[in-house]
Amino acid sequence: MRKDVLWRKIGRIIMLLSEELDISPLRALHLFYGTETCKQLSDDRTELFLMSDEYIVENIINEIRR
Repeated sequence: MRKDVLWRKIGRIIMLLSEELDISPLRALHLFYGTETCKQLSDDRTELFLMSDEYIVENIINEIRR
């Protein structure tokens, strides 16, 4: 069940990222999967998946801008 929840969370994150950056969802998808935040989100040890979608999107945007 956890994988289903994570997939839905990733979908929400991608849509929020798309809106925040004013880019297509497909572009947001590619950006997301190229980030360290994406790797951390899938790692149970980081517990990043417990954070809000908005917090994670903010991390992604900060990572992209670096």
